[in-house]
Amino acid sequence: MISVNTNAGSLNALQYLNQTVASLQQTEGQINSGLKVANAKDNGAIFAIAQNMRGNVAGYQAVTDSLNRGTSVVDTAMSAAQSISDLLIQMKQNALSAADSSLDSTSRTSLANDFSAMSAQITTIVNNAQFNGVNLINGKTKQISALASASDASQRITVLAKTLTVTALAYGSTYSSQTTASTMVGKISTAIASVNSALSTLGAGSKKYSIQSDFVGKLSDALTVGIGNLVDANMAQESAMLTSLQTKQQLGVQALSIANQAPSMVLSLFR
Repeated sequence: MISVNTNAGSLNALQYLNQTVASLQQTEGQINSGLKVANAKDNGAIFAIAQNMRGNVAGYQAVTDSLNRGTSVVDTAMSAAQSISDLLIQMKQNALSAADSSLDSTSRTSLANDFSAMSAQITTIVNNAQFNGVNLINGKTKQISALASASDASQRITVLAKTLTVTALAYGSTYSSQTTASTMVGKISTAIASVNSALSTLGAGSKKYSIQSDFVGKLSDALTVGIGNLVDANMAQESAMLTSLQTKQQLGVQALSIANQAPSMVLSLFR
């Protein structure tokens, strides 16, 4: 039936053209954003899953930051403890020299002064061995803990503090004679053992943080890849789709133009 009131062909052509334009806009949006699911309107279920996973990734970043801070605190304490250990070794050598019976009193006094200076340096090191306001070797902090889980803030990795002050090492301030120098050698040896034990504890703690940080990083990377698999657009596929839809749009416009000309054929019936 030929009718000037209803042009079915034109309506069909317009319907298909609108569908093509809508698909074209969707494809262009995916190419511009790089996402096939940019919001809940695109795919509500997938978007919700991706948002939950993004929340987990953000949680893992917080865990990583906490572990990094903890590692820095422990590493600072380890560096200080290593310096203290080195000084104590020099002080032991100093005391051994002063314990030599053939040494004159003037030389022994000079050695004692050097010993006191190195002891004062230990105090300086202890006081400055802090990161972000936390000092693990001055006796004022019991421990440091870092987050270990992105879903449970109570799960933490703890490293115990070690007091390495001159008072805690208990070797005394200096010596004044061959006898006290000889006694000092034993005290310094004990202090060295204490510092080395502290180094072992701090080193183990730093390693725990490092291992957990690597693990959390891998979890975060795996989730990030998973999110990409869910929401990222396949750019090669979308590029091909864009070309196809642009062609369909052009053909749709031509088809609509042809369909719109159909009613004018009625005029030929009245000639």
